Amino acid sequence: MKRIIAYSIIGLALYSCGTSSSLNKKEVNAGTYINLIDKTDLSKHLYIVASDEMEGRDTGSAGQKKAGEYLINYYKSLGINYPKGASSYYQKVPAAFMTKKFGNKGVDSENIWAFIPGSEFPDEIVVISAHYDHVGTKNDEIYNGADDDGSGTVALLEMAQAFAQAKKEGHGPKRSILFLHVTAEEKGLHGSRYYSENPLFPLKNTVVDINIDMIGRVDPAHEENPNYIYVIGSDRLSTELHQINEEMNTKYVGLNLDYKYNDRNDPERIYFRSDHYNFAKNGVPAIFFFNGVHADYHKPTDTPDKINYELMTKRAQLAFADAWEIANRDKRIIADRNGE
Repeated sequence: MKRIIAYSIIGLALYSCGTSSSLNKKEVNAGTYINLIDKTDLSKHLYIVASDEMEGRDTGSAGQKKAGEYLINYYKSLGINYPKGASSYYQKVPAAFMTKKFGNKGVDSENIWAFIPGSEFPDEIVVISAHYDHVGTKNDEIYNGADDDGSGTVALLEMAQAFAQAKKEGHGPKRSILFLHVTAEEKGLHGSRYYSENPLFPLKNTVVDINIDMIGRVDPAHEENPNYIYVIGSDRLSTELHQINEEMNTKYVGLNLDYKYNDRNDPERIYFRSDHYNFAKNGVPAIFFFNGVHADYHKPTDTPDKINYELMTKRAQLAFADAWEIANRDKRIIADRNGE
């Protein structure tokens, strides 16, 4: 009897160890952290970034700088520093650069960057971008730019929070993540153009740009079925990027992926009209998430109260899942297409 009891105790101990080992080896993937991106936090951030206090975030304005300070302070609260090789969270974009070729009148402005170094491939960079400028004020009315592009701006903050929590728990990304808030998109994609011509990290080491520009609203074409997102550019330079986005959407989010504006004959040429293009034209695979144009586009009525936060959350989660997968796979994705 004693021997039977002893064997039972040993067996139970071994079972417990095995169970503990199994729990410790539980697979960690995008789904582990994806729900940290939630509508409550997105709303909280957006009501600040797109508030009247920011005065429409015109390029180089006091309101835009105030919004930038909010972004930086949030990254600091997460323990996410500016990139190695930089002296601050700012990349200055001189007015002379913005006016030289395009004749726009303006003042100096700044891109804002924050950085999580990779654990295994630190020199390979996953860029997640959104422009944080808007068009300011006109005729004493504030153009808040909640969707354009407050929505993308705060999506980056939530994605950063999820990656920071993963790193805190010992699951930091294998590749480095650069959160890039670019300026002067509304003036002609100048902030992203400046970065692409003055990159902190060589573009040859940049694995992908995941660009988020307007993900909080529904356009007229989808009013009857709003569970969608326009996907632009995913297959132009990389077969793998396109496949990853499809797979991550099926696995985690379940949006209807609309490729209307990815048509090479798109008369609106949307592919060329947001910041991902300054990466793509330099051979960096890029994907652009966009909800389409709506009645409040570039009007003072683009305000935070009109955002569909549940839908915005799903769209931000898809971008996060893509970034997680690309940052953590064993081999970097390949640019196997010519961009056409």
